[in-house]
Amino acid sequence: MKKDAREFLQRLVESHGAPGYEEGVQKLFRNRIAPVCSEVRTDVLGSVIGVRNPGKKPRILFDGHSDEIGFLVRYIDDTGFLFVAPSGGWDTEVVVSQRVLVHTSKGPLSGVFGKKAIHLMDAEERKKKSELHQLWVDIGAADGEQAKKLVEIGDFVTMDAPFTEVLEGRAVAKSFDNRAGIFVVSETLRGLNKSLKASVYGVSAVQEEIGLRGAKAAAYSIDPDIGIAIDVTHAVDHPDANKRKVGDLRLGKGPVICRGPNINPKVFARLVEVARKKKIPYQVEADGRGTGTDANVIQLTRAGVATGLVSIPLRYMHNPCEMLALEDLDNTVKLLVAFAQSVSSKDDWTPGS
Repeated sequence: MKKDAREFLQRLVESHGAPGYEEGVQKLFRNRIAPVCSEVRTDVLGSVIGVRNPGKKPRILFDGHSDEIGFLVRYIDDTGFLFVAPSGGWDTEVVVSQRVLVHTSKGPLSGVFGKKAIHLMDAEERKKKSELHQLWVDIGAADGEQAKKLVEIGDFVTMDAPFTEVLEGRAVAKSFDNRAGIFVVSETLRGLNKSLKASVYGVSAVQEEIGLRGAKAAAYSIDPDIGIAIDVTHAVDHPDANKRKVGDLRLGKGPVICRGPNINPKVFARLVEVARKKKIPYQVEADGRGTGTDANVIQLTRAGVATGLVSIPLRYMHNPCEMLALEDLDNTVKLLVAFAQSVSSKDDWTPGS
């Protein structure tokens, strides 16, 4: 990965943006794509849309989502502890004792998720998994009065975890789901060349983690002929993973091309074709229903969109230490650039035609 791209990736994953609070992330994305786009706009939900080669047919949409799972402050007690509501799908086992940032109007406050120490638990308590309402955020406040002067109900909370490179070209961060996707969208827009025949719209969508909301509005606005969602999927090359249930996807083996009813068969076939032609490693996963990604709402936009889903393999999803292989990001960009460059107005994406 080139140095400037790696630095941009680090800035993305170390920025903070829970669903509905993505402005800081979106500023980074907007600044990255502006030099190569004919137009960059932000819609009323907050999604950022950049366009290359406008006014041409077909229109291709590349979509990633900018939000990360987080929390909202719901209650502040008289002793100054904060209690939060989830914004996205959390496993409370990975929340306990994590460092967090509380994003207030006065700036971010450092804190930590607190829980009763094991020494103070009885035998039955030790056996039980914590529920989120049993945990609290401790910002070190002296009392509730001090906490309420600094923190308001509805302030958002995110994990405070750095981008870290580990062995074998792999990296760990709190929000590869799905800053990896918007990184790929930005670098794809930057990688297109003058032989491009189609119009390409790159979207950094908001609020995916709470219902695919930003992509739905953006896709309706763009009215694409082809739409490809870029997200993460589960790498299972680690202990305690049942490949019979989830397939066999691995870090470093290339982008994952999805196949199933959410996916247009001709889009799938073209992605595989260009991967083989360009000697880009790839993997295939199957999903027998809606995928739970932005591909869901893109496919059903207006009269329907020829939809694809390309994913980056990720270990430990929805966790402060998600892990991926940097080479998979580079190869996903290569795949999408090659796909976009291969598309022309002569292509018919109707299944069976």
